[in-house]
Formats: sequence, C-alpha cells, structure tokens
Amino acid sequence: MGGKVYLVGAGPGDPDLITIKGQRCIKEADVLIYDRLVAPELLNYARPECKMIYAGKSPEKHVMNQIEINGQLLSYARQGLVVTRLKGGDPFVFGRGGEEALALAEKGIPFEVVPGVTAAVAVPAYAGIPLTHRTINSSVAIVTGNEDPQKEKSGIPWAQLAGMETLVIMMGLKNLERISLHLINEGKDPITPVAVIQWGTTSKQRTIVGTLGSIANDVRRVGITHPAVVVIGDTVKLRDQLQWVEE
Repeated sequence: MGGKVYLVGAGPGDPDLITIKGQRCIKEADVLIYDRLVAPELLNYARPECKMIYAGKSPEKHVMNQIEINGQLLSYARQGLVVTRLKGGDPFVFGRGGEEALALAEKGIPFEVVPGVTAAVAVPAYAGIPLTHRTINSSVAIVTGNEDPQKEKSGIPWAQLAGMETLVIMMGLKNLERISLHLINEGKDPITPVAVIQWGTTSKQRTIVGTLGSIANDVRRVGITHPAVVVIGDTVKLRDQLQWVEE
C-alpha cells in the first residue's frame, strides 16, 4: 500500500476547535509532523507507536526549514506510511500548505487537505470582534504582515488596503509600526480603532485596543509579543459589548 499525506489545519489554539476529520487524521497517522502553535493536547490523539516530529518555526528560530519539512513528507510517504502534517490554523491561509502540497503533487505523492479554523477569523471572534457587521462594514481583507523577505518589491497593495473597512493582519507584530504608517500615508484615518490579540483562543489570551496612530506604542508599552492577530476597523468598537472570553 502506498503512502499518503494529510495536510491538516489544527485550528487557532483552542484544542476543541480541531475538526472531526482533522482529529481522525491524527489518530490514523504513522508519522505526525507538527508545528509550534499546535495545541499540545491534540498530540494525545496519536497512537503510541506514531513517530512524532517537531517542525516548529518562530520568528527567531526554525527547527526545520521548509525544504527540510517537504523532504520529510516525501521520505515517509515513499515508505508507504500515513503522514499527518499538523499545522496551526488553516494550512492554506498563510500556512505554507500550498508549498507543501505542490512538493507532494510534483512527486506524485497522494495527499488530502483538511481545512482548519483559521486564526484570522477565530481569534477576533474570541476577542468579541466580528469581522463583519451589516450596519458597519461589508468588506474584509486578510493580509500577511511578514512578507517573504526575498521578494524585491512588496506585493501588498497598501493604497487599496487603506480603503478596506476591516483589515486582519497575520504575523504583523514585528512590522506593526511600518504597517500603520503605510496605511496612514495612504489615507486611512489615524484614529481608526485597532485591536491586537495575543495567544488568541487559548487560556493566555489578552487583547489591547488603541488607534492606528497609537497601537505600535501601545503594544510596546504593554509588552504584547507574538503570536498575535491585529484587527483594524470600526467593528473593533463592538468588543466593549461582545467580549466574552476574557471576562
């Protein structure tokens, strides 16, 4: 029997937000290759004989680079094993799952993508911030705050984004000051509400709220660190009434 790879979204941090299919893929795995932000409780679903491989990446340190991870997926699948690649959030939303899927497809390795609850939606929800509200906004954009540093020119259309009603910035904490300045320079109002949610959906969740003009300083003052999701837009104001986790 040939091997197979499951590219599984583990959800945003709360272990209860794994999908039923994602949980099944962990239970069936011969090899489990998992990321830094995967809830540790999810690893308990694996069989005792399952080989566990940590492939965590943080902004400061990569245990394994992407080429090495791709190589592991290919190597174990070629041995006829079931490989579950467990990734935080959703594998195809800034999760590099597309790169892993392409590596498998190019070598003819069977794979399935198991979507996960993306932090871009779940983390604001746990902070009491709807990304859309019928009377407030009708557009949302999800943007990486951590573009590939090898790119010669930014692919982020700041002028267009400044006109969006709600922005969700993933992995943007390090560049938050630069992102804020880009948006203000393109015409976004400096008093636009902004929330930064650290460790969203986990027991360590905390949120600070400021404005586009102040938020970078607010984050430094309070000591917010990654992982964090940034939400920019007027729906942030609803948090005053809707926050439920932190209360």
